[in-house]
Amino acid sequence: MKYLLLLLGLLLGVCPAMPVQAQPKKHTLQWHGQSFFTLTTANGTKIVFDPHAIAEFGRQTTQADIILLSHLHSDHTQVDAVENAAKAKVVQGLKERGRGWNFVNFSQKDVKIRNVGTYHDEDEGMRRGLNSVFMVEADGVRFVHLGDLGHELTPEQIKAIGPVDVLMIPVGGIYTINGSTARKVVAQLKPRWYIVPMHCGVRGYEDLLPVDEFLQPKRRSEFPQLKKLEIPVGAPAPQEPSIVLLDWEQN
Repeated sequence: MKYLLLLLGLLLGVCPAMPVQAQPKKHTLQWHGQSFFTLTTANGTKIVFDPHAIAEFGRQTTQADIILLSHLHSDHTQVDAVENAAKAKVVQGLKERGRGWNFVNFSQKDVKIRNVGTYHDEDEGMRRGLNSVFMVEADGVRFVHLGDLGHELTPEQIKAIGPVDVLMIPVGGIYTINGSTARKVVAQLKPRWYIVPMHCGVRGYEDLLPVDEFLQPKRRSEFPQLKKLEIPVGAPAPQEPSIVLLDWEQN
């Protein structure tokens, strides 16, 4: 019967409406330079990590439902870079003045968020203080932002962080782990999907080492540079993770 109706519609010059296929749900990750990211979940929840106001990156702004601050250094705590910051939930990974970790474990909308205490240096925080690693889970995809990690992880920290799908990792040295140590941390955490370098020197901002040491023995030109990383919900995990270089210049 449906074929007769279709034929009749064609003869009369009427095209029957075809069913519209739903677009696959996906999470989107954007980088704004340094350690500043916006994660937009498939359901539209926006999580911002470590907003900055570094002049060399221009005025980077975004929206957020939740703002996560890994530690209290000024290049990670500029909530004014979030246009609706007054309405967002701000979560500090450290207590006031950095005197201890502020451990959290909560759910909001479609995300689950918790953190693990680490250090900003190899001397248990004696030089640069404490650091907090944030884990965000949405639709079964686990995003891990290492903040200003300054050391290899202990077995206890690895266990506490748990499974990782998308890893945001500092690689620029000087104030955090460098490229070679970052490769060791990647081997410790074994992310399944993507590895996203951050907190490194880029064009116009050379206070930190560039990403090149982390990429060795490959060259930067061998890796795609994306405006944003999209992760489909429910897609099977790849056989091995990929390093993705995100471009902070969104315009």
